[in-house]
Amino acid sequence: MSAKFFEKLSSNLNQLLKDSDEYNVIIEVGQAPNIHAFKVHSIILNSRCSYFKDKLSTITCNDINVKIIKQANISTEVFEIIIKYIYGGTISLENINESVIFELLIATNEFGLEELIKHIQLFLLENNSSWLRLNFSRVCRTSLKDDNLKNLQQFCANIIAKHPSIIFDSDEFLTLPEKC
Repeated sequence: MSAKFFEKLSSNLNQLLKDSDEYNVIIEVGQAPNIHAFKVHSIILNSRCSYFKDKLSTITCNDINVKIIKQANISTEVFEIIIKYIYGGTISLENINESVIFELLIATNEFGLEELIKHIQLFLLENNSSWLRLNFSRVCRTSLKDDNLKNLQQFCANIIAKHPSIIFDSDEFLTLPEKC
């Protein structure tokens, strides 16, 4: 008989993140004056995220044996959600602003977190389709940048087919990619 204790494991790993005991990586997130330093563990990053595995392989340690990664293009709020997912394997998108969720999708795509990319796309499509329509230009541009965002690409294609005026009446019509 086998037993699974993932909830306790997740809780323990989240506690490791909070305590930052024996960290060997600092990830600096955001832009001045809102930079936040996350003290994390390379073993967790390497095992959970190929982006960080590749990044860490190219960085040398400083004089206190710590590697520093700078992620200026990601907000602290978004990265905190991602790092909690990397450590604990859980995420809750309820009570998070739609634009933050969309930024989270962009960041998870950059980090190659495929499981999370699929989950966030589905969440946006099921719970925030009106926001996606209101921000159609941004959503369309972003979705066309990567094949991981096929669900959003399909959403955009459906909107164009059913409501072409969204594009033609848009102030951004002339700047939209041809594929939109």
